[in-house]
Amino acid sequence: MIEFDVAQQRLAQAGQAPTQTEHCELAHALGRILAQDITAQLDMPPADNSAMDGYALRLSDIVEGKELPIQQRCYAGDIPEPLQAGMAIRIFTGSMLPAGADTVVIQENCQEDEHGVRILEMPVAGVNIRRRGEDMRMGDVLITTGTKLTAAHIAQLAAQGHAQLPVYPQLTVGILTTGDELTPAGQPLQAGQIYNSNAPMLRAQLQALGVESVHAVHAKDTLDAIQDALKDLLQRCDLVLTVGGVSVGEKDFVKPAIEGMGGQLDLWKVRMKPGKPLALAYIDNKPLVCLPGNPVSSYAVFSLMVSPLIRRLQGRKDALPATRFGILQGERQFKGDREEFIRVQVDNDELGRLLVRPFGNQGSGVISSLPWAQALARIPADTTVVPGDAVRLYEYSQWQA
Repeated sequence: MIEFDVAQQRLAQAGQAPTQTEHCELAHALGRILAQDITAQLDMPPADNSAMDGYALRLSDIVEGKELPIQQRCYAGDIPEPLQAGMAIRIFTGSMLPAGADTVVIQENCQEDEHGVRILEMPVAGVNIRRRGEDMRMGDVLITTGTKLTAAHIAQLAAQGHAQLPVYPQLTVGILTTGDELTPAGQPLQAGQIYNSNAPMLRAQLQALGVESVHAVHAKDTLDAIQDALKDLLQRCDLVLTVGGVSVGEKDFVKPAIEGMGGQLDLWKVRMKPGKPLALAYIDNKPLVCLPGNPVSSYAVFSLMVSPLIRRLQGRKDALPATRFGILQGERQFKGDREEFIRVQVDNDELGRLLVRPFGNQGSGVISSLPWAQALARIPADTTVVPGDAVRLYEYSQWQA
C-alpha cells in the first residue's frame, strides 16, 4: 500500500495552478483567490490624527492651574489651523493633528469653560496621536498572490480604495456518482435502495472550499452510461470526482470507462483508514479523482486528499493547511496497521490545552459521526496510542475551507 503522506503529496501536485486571471469587483471578491500582490496606494492614516476626543496642544504650554484658550474646534474631515503658542484646539477622534501640536489630552482629563481648558492630569508627550503611515505605507505589499480573500481583506482593500481586483478564474468541479441502488433525496425509496448522500455531501464540501460551480451527475451501472456522463463532465469541468465503482466487481465500470476514453488511471491502496481505495486519472490533461463509495470514507478522503488538490487548482499559495496537536481523552486506546483518522471533537481545558474526544463508534458506515466531529485525529500506523497521548489534528475549520 502507498503511504498516506506520499499519496497526499501526489494529489496536491496532481493539478496545475491557474495561469489566466480576471478582474472582479470588490463587492464580489469574498472567497476569490488573489492573482497578484496588492500594494498600498496611500499611507494609512493619510496624516497624523487624533486617536481620542480631547485637546491638541504643545506639552510645553501646560502650566498647572492655568487655562489654555480654545483656538478652534476641529472635527474629523476638517482642516485644522496651525496651533498658536499657548493655545489648544478642541479635537475629535480621527481629526487631523494641527501643525505645531505634539500631544492630545483626552477630554476626561480636561475641564473646559468659557475661558478655555484646564489640564487636570499631566499627559505623556506624543500620547493619543496616530502617526501617518503607522498602519499601512504607500508601496507596501498588503496581500500576496494566492490568498483566499476574507471579510478582513475586503476591509483593508476598501480602505485603500481598491475597487477592482485581479483574481484567478473560479474552478468548476464535476461529481459523478454511480450505483443503481441510489435514489435522490426526496424521492420514494424502492426495496433495496438507499438515498444518495455522497453527491450532496461532496457538493457542500466543494462549496465550503469556495467552489460554487459544481455539476453533479448520477449514472446507471453500465459502461455506456458512465462514459457518457464522464464525457459531459470533462467538457464542462476543470476536475471530476467519481464516487464508487472503481474496484473490480461485475458492475464496477468506472475504471474501464476511464481507460476506454484514453485515460491513464493510477489505482492506489492508501495506507489509511477510512478510505483505503483511491484512484487518480487524467483525460485530456484534466485530473479525475476516484473516491471510495462509503460516505464516511469519501468524506475523509476528500478532506485530507482532495482539498489540497482543489486549493492548488484554485491558485492558493498554501495547498496543505496547518495541523495542531491535542491530547487524547476517554478510555479507549487505538492501534492498527494503517494510519487511522478518527472523528473527534476538540475542546480547551482551563490551561488552554487542546483536548481530543473521539466519537464512540468509529465504524466507516456511521454517518452520524460526521456532523458531530470537528476534526480528524491521526493515529499513526503500527503505534499504540492511549489516552493522554498527543495526536495530530486535521481540523475541518482549516481543511475544509
